[in-house]
Amino acid sequence: MDAVFSNNVGSEQRSEGDGSEHSSSRSGVGGGMFEYFGWVYHLGLNKLGHEYCHLRFLFIRGKYVEMYKRDPHENPGIRPIRRGAVGPTLMVEELGRRKVQHGGKGGDIYVLRFYNRLDETKKGEIACATAGEAQKWMEAFDQAKQQAEYELARGASARKKLNMEEEIDLEGHRPRVRHYAHGLKRLIKIGQGPETLLRQSSSLGPNSSEGYFQTDFGDAVEAYEWKCVRTVNGVRIFQDVANTESGKGVIVKAVGVIEATADTAFEVILNTARHQRYEWDTLTGDLELIDSYDGYFDVVYGTFDPMYLSRWHSKKDFLFSRQWFRGQDGTYTILQFPAIHKKKPKRSGYHRTKINPSSWEIRNLNASMGSNTPRCLVTQMVEIPSKGCWRWKKNHFSNFEKSVPYALLCQVAGLKDYIGANPALKFKSAASVIKSKVPDGHVSNAEYEAEAVQDEFYDAISAGSSSSDEESESDELDQKDAKVKLKNVAWAISSLALKRASIANANKELDPKAAPITIDTKQFHGSFCKGKDEADTNCWTSPSGVGFMIRGKTYLEDNSKVKGGDPLLKLIAVDWFKVDKSIDRFALHPRCLIQSEAGKKLPFVLIFNLQVPAKPNYSLVLYYAADRPPNPNSLFAKFVDGSDMFRDARLKLIPSIAEGYWMVKRAVGTKACLLGKAVSCKYLRQDNFLEIDVDIGSSSVARSIIGLVLGYVTNIVVDLAILIEAKEEEELPEYILGTVRLNRVKLESAVHLEV
Repeated sequence: MDAVFSNNVGSEQRSEGDGSEHSSSRSGVGGGMFEYFGWVYHLGLNKLGHEYCHLRFLFIRGKYVEMYKRDPHENPGIRPIRRGAVGPTLMVEELGRRKVQHGGKGGDIYVLRFYNRLDETKKGEIACATAGEAQKWMEAFDQAKQQAEYELARGASARKKLNMEEEIDLEGHRPRVRHYAHGLKRLIKIGQGPETLLRQSSSLGPNSSEGYFQTDFGDAVEAYEWKCVRTVNGVRIFQDVANTESGKGVIVKAVGVIEATADTAFEVILNTARHQRYEWDTLTGDLELIDSYDGYFDVVYGTFDPMYLSRWHSKKDFLFSRQWFRGQDGTYTILQFPAIHKKKPKRSGYHRTKINPSSWEIRNLNASMGSNTPRCLVTQMVEIPSKGCWRWKKNHFSNFEKSVPYALLCQVAGLKDYIGANPALKFKSAASVIKSKVPDGHVSNAEYEAEAVQDEFYDAISAGSSSSDEESESDELDQKDAKVKLKNVAWAISSLALKRASIANANKELDPKAAPITIDTKQFHGSFCKGKDEADTNCWTSPSGVGFMIRGKTYLEDNSKVKGGDPLLKLIAVDWFKVDKSIDRFALHPRCLIQSEAGKKLPFVLIFNLQVPAKPNYSLVLYYAADRPPNPNSLFAKFVDGSDMFRDARLKLIPSIAEGYWMVKRAVGTKACLLGKAVSCKYLRQDNFLEIDVDIGSSSVARSIIGLVLGYVTNIVVDLAILIEAKEEEELPEYILGTVRLNRVKLESAVHLEV
């Protein structure tokens, strides 16, 4: 019997009146809650230490979770095998793809790990059919966690109740707890399953063993200028004319709008099944998955016959690694590098070649007016080395059209036509909402609610945007999209006035009654030196905020963003440490700047401790000083003296690779990230400072990206902006707390710190 698996939250067969069956005589969570339910795989170890992978039906009601062996809608009266509550300390981490066996058949699944950040022995794992469904379940558990946080903030009685409730345990024995559901407002369905596990299968066979390999719309300014140089089957091909230098090759990209969700396009691109790739991939149709690592990294072997390009070459084979990420806005990024692997030496009769470094970016678009068909924008970028540039630069089209880079760029056109010819792929949806007849009840404070408007994530300015990805979709955007785009242009016309409004708003964040002091930066010396000019390397500087896009005064009405102004806080020093293990509460260490006499006299200091996982580990400590204390009535004070849950929901970071290898730029991106939602953050508020410890190693995605960055860190320039996300009208426009530029950092320059 085929294994079934999907994530269905909700059931389309249920009548609207079925919401009443979830009511209980016991007092549960308030009305107006969301309900999620559907099929997942429960992973773990049994009492004998053997791995298991069981199909389970998962229910999330408010902040309570139930797990069943069968669908309770189809089996009335069935009792759950696990029950429990989601607490405010629950952490959910994406572990990426994993190969599993179920019912004698294998397939790839996307794994989520659960643990308590105060007690990591309480943990467990579930898995989903697709990355998109995994993201929806993360959002479902985040909703449950927000409800728990909201109830915790209501007072001592709520805290006592939470402490008495049994936390959900997905790893240990099956506890018996009460039945919890009450006053549900919406039923959320994730996925379309149940589906067969083999739908996600790959060519990685059972004889595979551990191997070895080597590899080497955004919110920040990018120095690209894209020029459309050709069209292929409705797909446009662009060249980056801003960064083309003699002898250094060129970066080209193909851009196409595909009528499917980003989740669907991502799954098709990543799938190595020959019967599918033969229908759209003219070059890398014969692929074999050799090894996978960490859920977000694998190595693929492929062959191709150049007779389809040129009849004068022998058969070729190649190896490349694939590294992928999913951003908080749902955008997928796939990086492809040439690789080597001991399990695939040179093959007799084949010429080993290197496939050009390339990347995929897939993001959802709004549906066209009057249409429910999902759409996504697919962009593939390819690097053409200097030895192959002459065909491109001299416009020898007949020669270039017989080259490997051209075949790679044609993959977008093939993907578009393949999905267009398969209606089942076009209309596959990741989620739908089914409203029940339960009346609206209590709605939590906006501080703990998910935002109603999707953030466009244009938080860093993209230079030369007239030919960028955003324009690639312009012909097909509906009138609403066009209106937003026009308003995004409007900020450029009135940027001076908007910038003044942002600065004025920032000035209100510091106490107007306190006399500002003069901060003498010469009194503060970190272990990392400050750069004198742009030519300096292995140093830091503090750029202005004009390279970052932040929410404008009218953001809640039209999503418009404006250029950032000067930071509210002044970067006075930077420490760059090498440590045996991550350091929390560094402000209490004798080496910390805040422990100096000059540091103790500052009105307020924000200490940003960025913990970098590596061998050895590193800590980048940024010191931001204010010339006055926070204004007690400001958003800044609310963040500084507020709860950890509030800080997690508001702390935002905008990254940008100002200079460096283009593949690293694509990996890091320029999109704003809510740090508390992406990685584990700890806070220490004492005296005249707030310390934020950001554990990059707490997220497998972040670890994967930082591992790539560290490989190129001596040749890149990194810009970071820290800010507090504004969600209410009175908090707008946003302002930047602080910035930093890290110029070609040398890992060996880090100072060893004893803990």
